[in-house]
Amino acid sequence: MDVLDDDGDEVGTVATVEDDTAYVDLDPGLTDEVKSSLGFGDTDDDTYALRDEMVDTVDDDGVHLHGDH
Repeated sequence: MDVLDDDGDEVGTVATVEDDTAYVDLDPGLTDEVKSSLGFGDTDDDTYALRDEMVDTVDDDGVHLHGDH
């Protein structure tokens, strides 16, 4: 499932779900600044935990993030 920013641009995909937490594989082309603005911070992890407060909606297009993330 795709993960989309508030403009509808794909920023990654859901890699796995464990214990009701989705882990996102971010697009490798995203800069650290963009990752930080999306709420993922600066880390060398391959996947990032998608926190509930980051999610605006989930629909057939994918997981839509809030504008402030």
